[in-house]
Amino acid sequence: MNVLLENLPLVGQGFLNTLGMLALAVLFALPLGLVIAALRISPVASLRLTASVYTEIFRNIPLTLIFFAMAAFLPTLGFDYFANAIVALTLYTAPFYAEAVRSGVNAVPVGQAEAARSIGLGFSQVLTLVVLPQAVRAVIPPIINVTIALTKNTSVATGFFVVTLVTTIQRLVNTDPAALLWLFGGVAVCYLAITIPLGQLADRLEQKWQVAR
Repeated sequence: MNVLLENLPLVGQGFLNTLGMLALAVLFALPLGLVIAALRISPVASLRLTASVYTEIFRNIPLTLIFFAMAAFLPTLGFDYFANAIVALTLYTAPFYAEAVRSGVNAVPVGQAEAARSIGLGFSQVLTLVVLPQAVRAVIPPIINVTIALTKNTSVATGFFVVTLVTTIQRLVNTDPAALLWLFGGVAVCYLAITIPLGQLADRLEQKWQVAR
């Protein structure tokens, strides 16, 4: 316990960096996911194909590989390690957000979109005025679940020179190996402080949606 109390600044830095990566990755990945989801259901075949290829590639390759690619390429453009991590997490997470959104869109009865098109609404109008408002309640819980997974994925940045909660363990274990269990426990509590509230929020929203139905 003492080792955690004596190194609270380091633990705090790792916690804040993890929160910062999470917030920025959500900020960029969620809008990108919405765009990808829209392209996946677009009436234009080339757009559907492009979005499908992107989704299949980034959902089926390891996150670590994406980190390696970003670390090799982005520094040439002036990106630092933290920015590299944000880009890697964004590219990896966006397809998962897209699939969550698409599942909600698919849950909307086809007749709703057909009725909207029959009165002359275009694709973008049907999507924004008819489909998405109905899909939102079904989409929010899986989006939160993706965000929980993203929280845990931030730990991969540890191997790419970004200070995270896992970095805290690595540094402190080197100085006090006997405190390993305390360090693991303290860092685990920090992750749980983020993921448990998110999970509870998803459960409450899902229950509320089911009651509304």
